[in-house]
Amino acid sequence: MEDKNIQLFENKRIRTSWDEEKQEWFFSIVDVCAVLTDQSAQRGASNYWAKLKERLKAEGANELLTNCQQLKMTSEDGKKRLTDVANTEQLLRLIQSIPSPKAEPFKLWLASIGKERINETIDPEQAIERALVTYLNKGYSREWINQRLQAIQVRKELIDEWENRGVKTGVECAVLTDVITKAWSGLTTRQYKNLKGLTNENLRDNMSTLELVLNMLAEATTTEISKKDEPQTFEENKQVARSGGKMAGNTRRNIEKRTKKSVISEKNAIDFFQLISRDGE
Repeated sequence: MEDKNIQLFENKRIRTSWDEEKQEWFFSIVDVCAVLTDQSAQRGASNYWAKLKERLKAEGANELLTNCQQLKMTSEDGKKRLTDVANTEQLLRLIQSIPSPKAEPFKLWLASIGKERINETIDPEQAIERALVTYLNKGYSREWINQRLQAIQVRKELIDEWENRGVKTGVECAVLTDVITKAWSGLTTRQYKNLKGLTNENLRDNMSTLELVLNMLAEATTTEISKKDEPQTFEENKQVARSGGKMAGNTRRNIEKRTKKSVISEKNAIDFFQLISRDGE
């Protein structure tokens, strides 16, 4: 799961994270406390949540409320920090313990967020439109965004194919992704992130257009080979993933031979934004 969404309630930010496997939202409890108690500073909201948690424990509240999951989310200083999060059910129960005139509007807001995600599941085009707006707001060029959205669709088709072949979401998908990445780029996913100076950021969001295209080629080729070979075991799926990645790797080497420079770039999203900004001056 990644902290990649900021929802707004009455123009105040609520950090959220969507768990694809569990199909549910997780919300930053501190941000919710800040909204419902009109805290102007995050420290005040953090203190409120700490005291509320102590009171709930003293009252013998269910561990569902007091032993919350933690996710790394971006703090006000821009750094990723572990943050207490709650799903919709936990939040609704917590709201009952926070005396606030904003409680009912907040419940309606939670319902609208859930409805939005359900609608996107039914009509994926809505999710694509939302992603387009998000990337534009982050400063990406339209040319890059077009490739990124296409890459998302290619990735989804690959995940669907893996699921049809019995590959488990999570660790097994991550292993196969690593195999593909190493086969086409010569680097593991971790090595690729280190090269670009990334930690928890999405690697694809920090690729150049050419890097994206080659990664997309590797994943699309893997999907087609899988449909033809119909692998039955995880090891067979690894072999298919390696084959798909190698074909894209051959294309990468041909490009590098012709251009006399490496396709694999140390540049990340920040560098791309600066480049776009300079070109626009």
